[in-house]
Amino acid sequence: MALDGAFIYAVKKELQPLIGGRVDKIYQPSREEIVIVIRTRNGSKKLYISANAGSARVHVTDKSIDNPQTPPMFCMLLRKHIGGGRLIDIRQDGLERILFLDFECVNELGDMVTVTLACEIMGRCSNLVIISREGRIIDSIKRVDAEMSRERMVLPGMNYTLPPRDSRLNFLNASDEEMISAIRSSNPAELSKALIRVFEGISPVLAREWTFFAGRGSHIDSDLITEDQLGRLLFIIRRTRDQLMNGGCCFSVVLTKDGQLKDFSFIRLSQFGTLMYTKEMPSASELLDYFYYERDSVQRTKQRANDLFKLLVNLTERVSRRIAAQREELAGCAGKEHFKLCGDLISANMYRIVKGDDSFSAENFYEEGCPVVRISLDPRKSPSQNAQKYYSEYKKCITAEEKLTDRIEKGEEELQYLESVFDALTRANSENDIIQLRLELREQGYVKSAGGKTKPPKALPPVEYRSGDGFTILVGRNNYQNDQLSLKFAEKNDLWLHTQSITGSHVIIVSQGREIPDKTIEEAAVIAACNSRGRDSSLVPVDYCLARYVKKPVGAKPGKVIFTNYKTAFVKPDIELEKQLRV
Repeated sequence: MALDGAFIYAVKKELQPLIGGRVDKIYQPSREEIVIVIRTRNGSKKLYISANAGSARVHVTDKSIDNPQTPPMFCMLLRKHIGGGRLIDIRQDGLERILFLDFECVNELGDMVTVTLACEIMGRCSNLVIISREGRIIDSIKRVDAEMSRERMVLPGMNYTLPPRDSRLNFLNASDEEMISAIRSSNPAELSKALIRVFEGISPVLAREWTFFAGRGSHIDSDLITEDQLGRLLFIIRRTRDQLMNGGCCFSVVLTKDGQLKDFSFIRLSQFGTLMYTKEMPSASELLDYFYYERDSVQRTKQRANDLFKLLVNLTERVSRRIAAQREELAGCAGKEHFKLCGDLISANMYRIVKGDDSFSAENFYEEGCPVVRISLDPRKSPSQNAQKYYSEYKKCITAEEKLTDRIEKGEEELQYLESVFDALTRANSENDIIQLRLELREQGYVKSAGGKTKPPKALPPVEYRSGDGFTILVGRNNYQNDQLSLKFAEKNDLWLHTQSITGSHVIIVSQGREIPDKTIEEAAVIAACNSRGRDSSLVPVDYCLARYVKKPVGAKPGKVIFTNYKTAFVKPDIELEKQLRV
């Protein structure tokens, strides 16, 4: 993992201004995340700690993280032991991926005690452990028993022990002779892999960067390294040490050409060449905040709204199956004219039919040439009853066709509505957005009403953007807000936008009586495309018209409108531009 012991050392240096601050608030956004608000002389800072296997980290964050209404037990325990305490030290054992946060607190008896919070950033073994002054484990965010690990158990009441570690060099204080000896005596392997075995606290990406510099981009084996390559290797290690200890780190994120996050480091990375591009960040905390937030935002929302995703998928499949069955039944009504023809021919030829006949042939006088048609009869019925049977089948088909057409139309509207909610759910980026969508589905009868009288949180306002020409652009977060935005908030001369035949949010350009330039319309169309199901497409059609031409059909579901006097713009979704324009 890129968040190695060396990077955590850089994070530890950034956290030093927090020492002396007092714990103001503690909350637990999810099962493996903790946020500690520390009040310092320079204001309050939010310390974010994650023990999630795929995104374990510790850093200061500026992100707005939702606080659950009911705090979990571990959160309550943390509040009990370190709430109101003062942070007195931040420690790291060598370059191990563990930060120890020491808090001076008042216990239940009124005595001053030191409670330590061990932040273990070790991939799937990551944990957050509360340790008493006697070195005993008070509790941990993830308990580890004998069935989970035979080497190291983490349970309340046990003595805290460090995770097992190999005997490796710390490049921050190792001498050149020690490093040369360790590299030469290591088992033959590709140099970057050998460096990982020799030095503690370095990630594969850092080892590859050192190897890339030492070999000028060529492959190097540890047992075949030349004196020149060894000298260059020692130079880059010493330079990395100086950057880490004395400042001058270059915190950079590596991205692919299409904007996908690849890796990060505290030094400038050259190993990827022109295949990737680098985005520099001002600090380690901001880098971690950006990297993991961008990477995990979709996953976080999916976890919180997993039940809604399953519900919407099941409802969509059920409605689709019902529509398919109705279409098949409707196709069976296509032969209704044949039933009428048979009834007419029987009525016109009753004198030729005798009760007991199972069929008869008659000339079809409706067609040119009067071709002969053979008609099946029920021998138990009279000619008149046979004619009435065919007329009855004809009427049944007429009635079924009318009802099935109406039901299919309503089913397609319901399917479109469910797709719009699903799209809004995939773009939800806060707990409030998910709650509002849950309430919408409840009011539409898709979700059962929850017990209790818990008051739902106030809905967030529409997402606000600012165009390059200074116009305010508003985007609805869900179908109810789309209706309010388009039908109640928007003035007649405001511009309304929506993706053509694609589910998405309603977009309003607030004109305030001014003429809206083409550039603003284009930017708003890009925003509409990015806030729709077509955000991953190469080209998206966006319809736009004045808000006065947008109407709500009677009885239509939330978010459904009709509009006239519109034009269409074709734009390419640009996520980076959408983020830049967001207020």
